[in-house]
Amino acid sequence: MVKFGTGGWRAIIGDGFTKANLQLLTTAIIRKLKDDGLADAGFVIGYDRRFLSEEAARWAAEVVAGEGVHCRIINRASPTPLIMYAVNLYGIPYGMAITASHNPAIYNGVKVFMSGGRDADEELTAEFEGYIGELGPEDVRLVPYEDALAAGTIELVDPMNQYIDSILKTVDTEAIRSAALYVAMDPMFGVSKTALQTILLTCRCEVDMIHERRDALFGGRLPAPSQETLAPLITHMRENHCDIGLATDGDADRLGVIDDEAQFLHPNKILVLLYYYLLKYKGWRGAAVRNLATTHLLDRIAEDFGETCYEVPVGFKYVSSKMVETGAIIGGESSGGLTVRGHIQGKDGIYAGTLLVEMLAKSGRKLSDLWRDIEEKYGRCEMVERDYHFTEEKKAEMYRTLLADKLLPEFPHEVDHVSYLDGCKVYFKNGGWVIARFSGTEPLLRIFAEMDSQWEASLAADTLEHFLGL
Repeated sequence: MVKFGTGGWRAIIGDGFTKANLQLLTTAIIRKLKDDGLADAGFVIGYDRRFLSEEAARWAAEVVAGEGVHCRIINRASPTPLIMYAVNLYGIPYGMAITASHNPAIYNGVKVFMSGGRDADEELTAEFEGYIGELGPEDVRLVPYEDALAAGTIELVDPMNQYIDSILKTVDTEAIRSAALYVAMDPMFGVSKTALQTILLTCRCEVDMIHERRDALFGGRLPAPSQETLAPLITHMRENHCDIGLATDGDADRLGVIDDEAQFLHPNKILVLLYYYLLKYKGWRGAAVRNLATTHLLDRIAEDFGETCYEVPVGFKYVSSKMVETGAIIGGESSGGLTVRGHIQGKDGIYAGTLLVEMLAKSGRKLSDLWRDIEEKYGRCEMVERDYHFTEEKKAEMYRTLLADKLLPEFPHEVDHVSYLDGCKVYFKNGGWVIARFSGTEPLLRIFAEMDSQWEASLAADTLEHFLGL
């Protein structure tokens, strides 16, 4: 059965991710499109560099053609933000990316996008699941790929140039050119090379590239930017003294950053730096949006500038929806995804990386210096993150304890209030917090804690960990 999580549908290749399941999902999406009277606008499909992604895009397109709907396929392995951009560019109600984002190489999946290019919300994905429940294999209608291509029902498109130009128009290219910055880049064997390298070279940056070729096993590493997975980029930065190191996850919607001192910047810091930059250096005004497992340092900056920081559940669809609702200028998550007003309404590691380069150019400061400025002004917020695998029995036990019975341990800090918006989040009166929630994309329990010091954050996480018997 196809079930959507916080980041689309993902499953192990050959187990849940099969041709039959993919074509059943595509049938559901297109039947919904037709029932809403939106079929004339067509559909768009893109794919990343994962194993079977290109083939899966063709399998899905055969269904779209079989339903008599015009289908555009982006004719290259593409960043997810490019596919979201294409949905908006072509004025299409729904689009699809074949990707499992940052998941291990044995996974593949589908992300679905709504009008304007933002992630499909919970209401829409629930409707897709409802359609799937009423369909069987006999309901899947196909037109062979080559036949549909010859008939024009399937059209090959490449909006890469428009996407690149849309980013170049939003940043100060002259300032970047004048700064003569030295950038190291790690696409993590994913799909960001063409777009981000072209943008940086157009702005006359010197660019070193590692891990740019296709490798469906992602070099044996998880295709998610972290201190561990970016060790080669850190070494390159240390040996070559670059101004900044930029890395993107498997489908390029998330960003990892190494600073001028060859230190890994937690995604929270990237989000904070960009919000501070937009407010102080670019003179923008507006709120920020973060999920409930993301740093509250954003709240301090927002308050200092007379703005608001809104908290939403985990899942970028909630971030983008709240941004539309409030007119916020930035939204993001501690997992490395963020977006800025005026661009697409979804995560874009390529645009975020470009904006960081502009920040260095326009401020004339090093990343490490900018971060020290922020800590001196707003204080420190230290976070710990832990993941736990579990059996189904253990999951049921933890769910009952935390979310049904709503039991909590005795914490070393006074509790202010508790939220069950998404998992269980405990807010302390000293401004710190701890949360336990089940992942929507992997079989994991995640605990996050943030305090003024790493030791205090670890203590809060330890307390919850021991209470749950992990």
